[in-house]
Amino acid sequence: MALGAGLSRLVAVAPSVNPSASRSKYFSHFLIPPSGAGLLPRQPSGRSLFFRCPLPRLADSTSGYRGRVSLAAMSSSSSFSSYEVELAAAKKAASLAAHLCQKVQKSILQSDVQSKADRSPVTVADYGSQALVSLVLRMELPSKSFSLVAEEDSGDLRKDGAQETLKRITKLVNETITTDGTYNLSLSEVDVLDAIDSGKSEGGPYGRHWVLDPIDGTKGFVRGDQYAIALAMLDEGKVVLGVLACPNLPLTPISSTYEHSSKTEFGCLFSASIGFGTKMESLDGSTTTKVHISTVEEPADASFFESFEAAHSMHDLSSCIAEKLGVKAPPVRIDSQAKYGALARGDGAIYLRFPHKGYREKIWDHAAGFIVVSEAGGVVTDASGNDLNFSKGRYLDLDTGIICTNKKLMPLLLKAVQDSLKEKLASPSTL
Repeated sequence: MALGAGLSRLVAVAPSVNPSASRSKYFSHFLIPPSGAGLLPRQPSGRSLFFRCPLPRLADSTSGYRGRVSLAAMSSSSSFSSYEVELAAAKKAASLAAHLCQKVQKSILQSDVQSKADRSPVTVADYGSQALVSLVLRMELPSKSFSLVAEEDSGDLRKDGAQETLKRITKLVNETITTDGTYNLSLSEVDVLDAIDSGKSEGGPYGRHWVLDPIDGTKGFVRGDQYAIALAMLDEGKVVLGVLACPNLPLTPISSTYEHSSKTEFGCLFSASIGFGTKMESLDGSTTTKVHISTVEEPADASFFESFEAAHSMHDLSSCIAEKLGVKAPPVRIDSQAKYGALARGDGAIYLRFPHKGYREKIWDHAAGFIVVSEAGGVVTDASGNDLNFSKGRYLDLDTGIICTNKKLMPLLLKAVQDSLKEKLASPSTL
């Protein structure tokens, strides 16, 4: 079934009445809404149709992570605070995006890699992943308002000379979205461009916003190493659920001697929702386990994660902090928010990220990893111990950097960080 120009039209899909049930025999029609539109059902004769209309919100008496809840969330089969339906949709979207990315990484063509203004590589998979996640979320949650804060836009794909790249992206999205038989549709190039551009939301402190990095760690992806599809949801400015699909992360623990190998069983999907902990499963769904951050209490027994690329984080500052803290093990350096996933399951005890001066952290670089670690029992703060604030739009306002560890080590880590920063400030040329 072909979609015409734009995304706001009828498509045949299986609705998510029950996220754990088979959907293949339940087909109806609905409108894929543009960003910010809510949907409520009507029942004309013949079939079910959904029309756009404002989605009311209900103030909840609780605060903090729980924030407010929408009326739509109350339709969940369990407590409406569990975000069960939304988490199931997020896992499906991230898993399908991971499948697309795996196909591309296996046979990267030179034409698949472009260059953004900031000179980091962008791939066909980057654009395809974002389009796919946007489409799946809106089809799985047709009665929910939709706002997506995401990294990419289609500007480069609309330029002269990008036609072949756009055709390849559209082909990949169409091949992947029909993989499990849930959806029966054919997307045009215009549909894919519109899906990519649905990620232009600014986010903010009110309502619900999905937050997506379609490929976190694009340099790792191009190298054939670690990357992640990182998807989270904000509700009233708080991160309430997150999913990290890490196609190249081994199912077994990694250390500083880790090297990616095809001989290792890999492909992890981490998922977390507020108050329900963090789970790790294999991307093929064959294994699932609840994970918890390391309980190490002595710095000498701890190891720490940092970015693979020195351009992404100040390795010298991290080394200074580790020395002051008394960490003996060498750093574990891998790309992407896969570090958050590995930390959440206890592969190491600390994660340090200190970007170079002038860099502004984006919320999609941390939102999913933040809740995956937090729900696994970890603590994630800025360099002064302040909570991360995801409610201010597309960027995080931070004091210098981001640190993560368990509750026992955090006071010691904060002191080591502050002492190290004071030394660096005394010689600003090193910052």
